[in-house]
Amino acid sequence: MAGKEEIAQSLKLFIVFSRAYRAVNDQVNKSIHSFGVNPTEFAVLELLYHKGDQPLQQIGEKILLASGSITYVIDKLEKKGLIVRKACEKDRRVTYAAITDKGMAFIEEVFPKHEQTIHETLAGLTAAEKEQAIVLLKKLGYGAKQ
Repeated sequence: MAGKEEIAQSLKLFIVFSRAYRAVNDQVNKSIHSFGVNPTEFAVLELLYHKGDQPLQQIGEKILLASGSITYVIDKLEKKGLIVRKACEKDRRVTYAAITDKGMAFIEEVFPKHEQTIHETLAGLTAAEKEQAIVLLKKLGYGAKQ
């Protein structure tokens, strides 16, 4: 069983990690909002841009969103002309989301700004520290799943 000091250290790490995540996420989300979309809409567009057409049923799990919210987000993006729904030719029960030319142009315009915001937000770490953080956070994530 872990001692009090070890438990206190784990609690401190959790608090520092949570605050750092919130600070980084707030900066990135502020940037995303400046593009005229919310972070969830941006995540769907980014997914479709990088991975191609996706079944609606699978988008939620890929961007960590509850399935009930996907329909709402897809509706909003469709109204903006950034995506379209397409029926699957092999299985009519399956509907795909596909990015439109307007959606492609949007992502191609804003994604470099998004990357730059992330880079600037993480500029407090050196390249070596970022590499170390990647290794440690992966280890933490894998350990938490066990």
